[in-house]
Amino acid sequence: MVQISLKGKPVHTVGHLPAVNTKAPDFKLVDKDLKERSLSEFHGKRKIIITVPSLDTSTCSTMTQHFNLIAKKHPELVVLVVSADLPFAQKRFCEKENVHNSHTLSMMKDKVFGKSYGVLMEDGPLEGILARSVFVLDEKDHVLYCELVKEISQEPDYHKATEIALKHI
Repeated sequence: MVQISLKGKPVHTVGHLPAVNTKAPDFKLVDKDLKERSLSEFHGKRKIIITVPSLDTSTCSTMTQHFNLIAKKHPELVVLVVSADLPFAQKRFCEKENVHNSHTLSMMKDKVFGKSYGVLMEDGPLEGILARSVFVLDEKDHVLYCELVKEISQEPDYHKATEIALKHI
């Protein structure tokens, strides 16, 4: 359990972030076309996984669009955006915001992803959805970098995550 905050008020997450240099947990999430997707499908590619509470907020939208631009500039990099939003809402968001270089994934079927990555909020007004985070994985799915944003309403360290993701590509 880790303590973060929402507008200064404490919020706790379930579990622990995967440690750097360990293999990231596999997952089963649903994409915007209702297809089940897993981490193993992206094996062999460098990945950035971002988690956001909801694409329907300005900070989450900004974060998603930022990493989508990185994916557009670097097609050898896979960007996965995970939220609790339903796939229909994710699809509308992607169409409206021209997000076509990232994969949006929903945890609508279960919360295993949030627990195994240590980003599921277990209390506070956003209980049951994902905290804001960034994970960078290598081609063999080992964690190179992780950041759990301490204040949910703030953005992550884009520069550091991007620098690590693009190193040696």
